[in-house]
Amino acid sequence: MDISFHFPPELLNLLIDALPKLCKSKQDLLLFFQGAGTNEKLLEPYRILLRKDKGNFNKYHVTRELLTKLNELGEGSLRERREILKRVTEFHDFSVCWESDQAPARGLVAQIRELVNVKDSFTRINIEREKERRAKLAEYEKKIAAEKVHKANLASVKSQLFGLFAEANAQNRGKALEAVLNSLFAAFGILVREAFTIKGSCREGVIEQIDGLIELDGQLYLVELKWWNSALGTGDVSQHIVRVFSRGGHARGLFISYSEFTEPAVATCREALTAGAVVVLSKLEELVELLNKEADLKMWLKAKVTAAIVDKNPLFLPKV
Repeated sequence: MDISFHFPPELLNLLIDALPKLCKSKQDLLLFFQGAGTNEKLLEPYRILLRKDKGNFNKYHVTRELLTKLNELGEGSLRERREILKRVTEFHDFSVCWESDQAPARGLVAQIRELVNVKDSFTRINIEREKERRAKLAEYEKKIAAEKVHKANLASVKSQLFGLFAEANAQNRGKALEAVLNSLFAAFGILVREAFTIKGSCREGVIEQIDGLIELDGQLYLVELKWWNSALGTGDVSQHIVRVFSRGGHARGLFISYSEFTEPAVATCREALTAGAVVVLSKLEELVELLNKEADLKMWLKAKVTAAIVDKNPLFLPKV
């Protein structure tokens, strides 16, 4: 809290001692309070006392009463108390004081400055701490909100994916699977480009059909999706390997299948690695388990890519 909001006792006592020494005459004391913006209704009784009974006008008593009244007004006299502090701490010309008061006045002003500086330092520290606390709270609330959105998105993806198992039409199921997996990748902040085709430059028509494209750690992955009932063999994965090869090492492959991959298909992907084509194989049930356990898709995919490259195991099954 601002030190001037309420003068603490130690500051109040220092001001009571200092002001009568800084103000040479009784009239100067009233002028000081007037200059600080003190309400005329507070000053009027002391003006009358000074005119009618100057002998009973004691600068120390008047200072104490006026400062106490200003203190009691709280926020209503905050501006005046701030101005009083400002004028005292900026006081430099002690030659205007009585000669016997000059040294004590210097000492009192120095104490007031030191006290105000200490209090202000604590105030600034507390303000910074409060700012830091609020920033951390806002960051935490933002994180919680993001987690809620993430969980809601995953719940939606899970519901849509599980709903596909009841879809009898293979073509409809395949197209819907593309959209569901795109939503899954997007939920984990993986950049997605939906299915696209590439046409030949000599009117050959469509020469490539890509089910999707994702980007992970700056690396592009061509995505192929299959929802077949029979296991996928060498011929089924070879076409996707060719797509990867045709990118000259600038893209990798991710093949997701509902059914199993035969050992020859896995071996073909392993051999393609020797020629520089990285193709990662995944079964759809891995993604189902990942959704059930709310595991991290990025960590899962990175583990599979590492195993494919380092261990030459394109069908590595990470624990989730």
